[in-house]
Amino acid sequence: MKKKIIAAALALALALTMAACGGSSSSSSSAAASSDAAGSTAAVEGLKEAFAESPILLTSGGQSADYQMIGTVMSKLGMDCTVNNLATSADLGDAKTLIVVAGGSSKGLGAAGIDADGELARLTELLDGAKEKGLSIIVMHTGGEARRGDLSDKFIAPCFEKADYAIVVAAGDSDGLMSGLCAENGIPMDSINSISDVTTVLPAAFK
Repeated sequence: MKKKIIAAALALALALTMAACGGSSSSSSSAAASSDAAGSTAAVEGLKEAFAESPILLTSGGQSADYQMIGTVMSKLGMDCTVNNLATSADLGDAKTLIVVAGGSSKGLGAAGIDADGELARLTELLDGAKEKGLSIIVMHTGGEARRGDLSDKFIAPCFEKADYAIVVAAGDSDGLMSGLCAENGIPMDSINSISDVTTVLPAAFK
């Protein structure tokens, strides 16, 4: 009888120990999952204060027509801007801010007489030159979903990774590519509904 009681007690103790271990493991997994989820949904903050100055050099990052539309918007805002879709570091002159409008267009590349690899090399040289001279760099993606795809995406990361500030039309970032790049690199980003909304955020970036 005593043996049966001892055996039952040992079985109960073992069951309680296993339950405790299982509960601890489950709790740990949940905490890890929460941590992973928090990391993958890191919030991107909008611009908090003005940092850029004129004069401004505006260029394309992929030769889509989006940079021309931004040029028109800036002109209507009365912003001092030089537009050069094929700018290199030699064209920085006395500019204090470089704005790159990212978005690839095979038609635009053809019209500019440059291929995608050449455009990427131009952008890399230009952005490195702007960094070296201490210019502020603003990168925009304003073409929405229509300006995404393999060609456009080829230019997005190299531009966004070197930005001081980004402006993005929300429909073009449904996969979180650009917000993810900004979060990873600590770059403030403002998300807008359409290209016309550039007027509500861009001027605030300038002192």
